[in-house]
Parts: sequence; structure tokens; C-alpha cells
Amino acid sequence: MLEYRITARRLDAHGSEATCKAARLGLDTDPKGRLDAFNPAELLLAAVVACTIKNIERVALKLVILGVEVSLHGVRQDNPPKIASLTDELVVDTDADNHKLELLHQNVRKYGTIYNTVAEATRLEGRIVRRSNAHP
Repeated sequence: MLEYRITARRLDAHGSEATCKAARLGLDTDPKGRLDAFNPAELLLAAVVACTIKNIERVALKLVILGVEVSLHGVRQDNPPKIASLTDELVVDTDADNHKLELLHQNVRKYGTIYNTVAEATRLEGRIVRRSNAHP
């Protein structure tokens, strides 16, 4: 089994910092919010989109992929507080046909560690579209 480790520390009343390997990430832990750092909900969404893009790279099925953009919209409910739903849109710049594009989407969802973890906790749905119109 793979294991992961991350450490975070409070810097002051306005923010914290997470470290992992040689990377540092500023965290918005200020109750009033900050514009220059991800808050916990945004970090969760960022983890889902990073997982999605990493899996596109991993399961690209020998497709020529010139670019990928993932948008993720989350809805938070108040009582109890949680992310109630997530909706993603994967825009892939490729000339792959519709069948291969849909197969890519299925494999990205099937093999994504973070994607599968979050999908068990909330409704996660979305679509994949082609940026190039080479194969309508």
C-alpha cells in the first residue's frame, strides 16, 4: 500500500503552511478568508482536479493530448456542513474520436484515488468534452 504524509503548521492568525516532500503550500486558515491562498474546501477541489489531470496523463490510451483543462464546481450545504455535490467538466484538446474520449473519461474516474474517495462521500458527476472539433 502507498502511504502519504503531509505536515501543516499555523503561521499566524491569518494563515498556515503545509509541507510535503520539498513543496510548501500556503493555506487560508483565517476565519475571514484570504485571497492569496486556498481554503480547505478549495484544497479538496484542487485535489480532485489534480487527481483527474494526473489520471488523464496516466491512462491516456495512446491518445495525442495537446492540453487539458478541468473545471470543478462544489456546492456546500450548511447543516450539517459538508460538500453536497461536485460537478466537473474536463476539456481535452485532442482529435480522438468520441468513443476514445468517453473511454478516457471512464478510466479517469475508475482509477482515480482521490476521485474515488471523494465520490464515495458526495455526489460527483460531470462530463468530458473535446476542445478540437476534428472528430465531431
